[in-house]
Amino acid sequence: MQAVANPSDNADKEQERTSIRSIKAKPPKSGGAGNTYISLRNPFKLPKEDIFLLRNQQHKKKRQEREHQKGLKVHQKCTYLGKIQETRAEFRQELEKWEKEADTKTANTSLRNNPSWKKAAVRDRNDESMVAYITKKKEMFMLEYSLAVKQELMTNLAEVAKVEENRLQRAAQFLEEDAAMFDEFLKENDKSSVQAIKIAEKETKAKLEKIADIKRITGTIVTVKSDISKFEDILKDYTNFNEFLLKLSPPEWQEKQQWRREMAQKIRAREKQQQTAAKAVQGTAPTTQSRRRESSQKELPPVTDPRSLRKVSTKENKMKEPPVPEIEGNLSEYEDPQIFFTDPQQLLDLLTELEKQNLNLIQNSQDTEESLEEFRITMCNTRKKMEQETEQLSQQVDIISCAIERERVRAAELELKARLFSFGEFKADTQDRMLEGLGLKVKEVYQLSVGETEANLTTLQMLTIIEGRMEELVESLELVPRDRLLVVDRVREKERRIKQREEKVFLQKKQQEERLRKALERAQTDIKRPLVRKLVPRSQPPMQADLDAVVDEGTNVELENHQYFFT
Repeated sequence: MQAVANPSDNADKEQERTSIRSIKAKPPKSGGAGNTYISLRNPFKLPKEDIFLLRNQQHKKKRQEREHQKGLKVHQKCTYLGKIQETRAEFRQELEKWEKEADTKTANTSLRNNPSWKKAAVRDRNDESMVAYITKKKEMFMLEYSLAVKQELMTNLAEVAKVEENRLQRAAQFLEEDAAMFDEFLKENDKSSVQAIKIAEKETKAKLEKIADIKRITGTIVTVKSDISKFEDILKDYTNFNEFLLKLSPPEWQEKQQWRREMAQKIRAREKQQQTAAKAVQGTAPTTQSRRRESSQKELPPVTDPRSLRKVSTKENKMKEPPVPEIEGNLSEYEDPQIFFTDPQQLLDLLTELEKQNLNLIQNSQDTEESLEEFRITMCNTRKKMEQETEQLSQQVDIISCAIERERVRAAELELKARLFSFGEFKADTQDRMLEGLGLKVKEVYQLSVGETEANLTTLQMLTIIEGRMEELVESLELVPRDRLLVVDRVREKERRIKQREEKVFLQKKQQEERLRKALERAQTDIKRPLVRKLVPRSQPPMQADLDAVVDEGTNVELENHQYFFT
């Protein structure tokens, strides 16, 4: 209704709605307005025609208009109200022009039909020929024909305009009806939304109440569970105390309590058996109807299930079991809890005694742990000492095996030299001198290693004694600490280096003296000048000694001396 009442405020929307309704309405038939058919379908349903194409075209036209307006100057632009007024002015000018044309046409037709105008036109004309007259008649006929055609076209256009006006009126009426229907739809939607809001509020309130009840019940459950857990802890503590007191009580009293528990169990079994017997008696009293059924069932043997037979046999066996012997007394007499300790002082005395025993046991355990720790330390020291001795022995075995191998090689060399000596390569006098020198060396070594002796020993005997002395020294060397051996080794190494340095200085001094002597001889000799040039051969490049080989030989010699004198 608001869209119909104010078309100037929302012209675009009104034009779109009018075009939609004009598309939905069918064109009138030739029979008249009563034969027009308008489809009264749901206005909220989209039609089959391509309305979106029209909307896109309108949007495109508006966009082009906006772009055109952007390119205009300030004085050429206008507001939205100015645009509407401009369109109204254009429509008004078109209508005025159309009315003027219609007035002029009607005035012309009336003037032409006036006989006075015809007389004046005939009176004032000039005499013309027949051809001109026929030509003018033809032109008049053509003009009248065109005028008749235009008039017929105008009448047709007037009818079309009336039809379009009727269609526009119907479209406006349909639009009003659609607006009314849409208002009713909005009202119903508002009512349903209000009802839904009320229902939602009620449901929310009920939900909050339920949540509050659930929270309250949950809190109650939590408190009950906490109470149950507290009571369970208390019961557990009491049970532990009962077990503790039962363990502290004498064995005779424990046996008595065990007998009381067994009696209570027997009484419970007797009561349970009596209850089952009473239930069985109540179940075995048959009624008349059950007897009739049994008599009718005796005619045909029933189909039995082995499981049911097994259950019946077990029930019969249970019924046939011998009854529990009669026990005097009630269950409450045997179920009443009893405590051996009547006075707290008894428990305190017993705990004091147990504490003393516990202290004694702790003291014994500590002593045992101390002795065990001492034994463990001793065992660790012994193991370390044995490992060190084992390592030393393994090293000594390696050293001895190397010495044995070296002695074997040396023995082979001596054996070879002895064979060469025995083959007569040397003369007898030379051999005697060598033997005497060897004997003197052996005697010197014997005096250094063993000492002076008054007995006259042969060279072979002295060698045997020296060998025994070396074995004793090797055995005693195993008992010497490694630190002391390292100290002695350093001292010997220092002495060897000092001796080597002295020998080197002596050799340098000797070489210097030899050079001086040769220089003196060269200075004293007569100079013989050669008459002919002496032929000189080509000099060979000097041979460079292998330093690594020299160092290796020196180290090998030092190792051999060290192993020979200190192993």
